[in-house]
Amino acid sequence: MTFNEYQKSASKTAIYPPSKGFEYLATGLAAEAGEVAGLTAKAIRGDYIGIGLSEEALVKELGDVLWFVAQFATELGVDLEKVAEQNLLKLEDRQKRGKIRGSGDDR
Repeated sequence: MTFNEYQKSASKTAIYPPSKGFEYLATGLAAEAGEVAGLTAKAIRGDYIGIGLSEEALVKELGDVLWFVAQFATELGVDLEKVAEQNLLKLEDRQKRGKIRGSGDDR
């Protein structure tokens, strides 16, 4: 499955008020990313000693993050593959210039 195929299929499951699309997607994306962070924090704290942090649980939450990213791209009218490609180009450029570390979008 390509990113664009995923994006098209994911859009079929989108249910939210069109007038509140960006607000819904931004807050939902933050919430799902927070769930990934929460599972990780619990693992660091030691909540999963003896049972291990479930890869399945993380994959489910990462899937939710991906859904929100895909839907956000849809609302912007941009293909998810374009988002992925531009991200890699940005990172490759930073790496070539020795600017992977640091902060700021325009480094």
